[in-house]
Amino acid sequence: MNYIDLRSDTVTWPTDAMREAMAKAPVGDDVYEDDSTVQELEQYAASITAKEAALFVPSGVFGNQLALFTHSPRGSEVILDDQSHIVQHEGAAASIIAGVQLRTVDTHGAMLSPESIEQRIRIGDDIHEPKTSLICVENAHSNGKAFSVESMEAVRRCGNRYHIPIHLDGARLFNAAAALKIEAREITQHVDSVMFCLSKGLCAPVGSILAGNRKFIEQARRNRKIMGGGLRQVGILAAAGLVALKEMRYRLDCDHQNAALLEQLLSDISKIDVAHDRRDINFVFFKNKPDANLDVEAFVEYMKENNILINPCDKDGYFRLVTHYWITKEHIHRIAGVIKEFYS
Repeated sequence: MNYIDLRSDTVTWPTDAMREAMAKAPVGDDVYEDDSTVQELEQYAASITAKEAALFVPSGVFGNQLALFTHSPRGSEVILDDQSHIVQHEGAAASIIAGVQLRTVDTHGAMLSPESIEQRIRIGDDIHEPKTSLICVENAHSNGKAFSVESMEAVRRCGNRYHIPIHLDGARLFNAAAALKIEAREITQHVDSVMFCLSKGLCAPVGSILAGNRKFIEQARRNRKIMGGGLRQVGILAAAGLVALKEMRYRLDCDHQNAALLEQLLSDISKIDVAHDRRDINFVFFKNKPDANLDVEAFVEYMKENNILINPCDKDGYFRLVTHYWITKEHIHRIAGVIKEFYS
């Protein structure tokens, strides 16, 4: 059965152009650095993020954790947003792989501020304290917001003041760039390293990129091997990544427009609250009003019965609907109609 799948933009299938590129890709053993398709992808990824070098990795979590592993000595401390993906959705990998402590900030959905970072930086000689080794930010954020270049600059200045590097979880970097109507490099120029996904909204079946300066990537390549990420004829996957970066990132506005349309249509339903302040990218968040008294589990099942897949609501009661390449404007009207039927 072909469902309308709103669970995430990770559910996208590769396009016909990707499948053709994958079938024809020149390949070699990438551990020996013999794969020309991977090399082309890495060079292109570095160029569009204003970095010296880049590295293909299997996933976004892998890329983030590889960054922490490479930047941060064991036993040091990383400052980041309490609701960031690294904290909430990466299985405590930072403690297992990099052996670091996470020092979190409750930002209430906003960007990390220099003031909150400075309150948590530990760089002295007190033997009771770990030393701060890294600051992590996320843009676009998994809460649906795209943060301004000015806010990125402010964090950069703070990091420079204390000589602490900054890593960007840019899983949806190009969504952020599209929302802000700028090039991705205008965001990434303010960080020392960036991870971005090829399989979130860009339709590549597998893979992410970690980019930074040449010395950092050289060490990351060694650490990638330690983590089991040394792949062989991976050009087959890198070929899809090249199509993602050269073609698919330029159409993300379509997904944002479809999300805006869905947001508008759902706003007419009296029993739900739509989170208008979290709709910068391709996410639509909403929850039941307190007096709606409706079964959230029944809602998920009702949607599935109507061939629409959604995730259960989060701990705050919010549902997240995600638009992507395979969701059309016609689908949006169909989705809104089914939701209205449930709440009628």
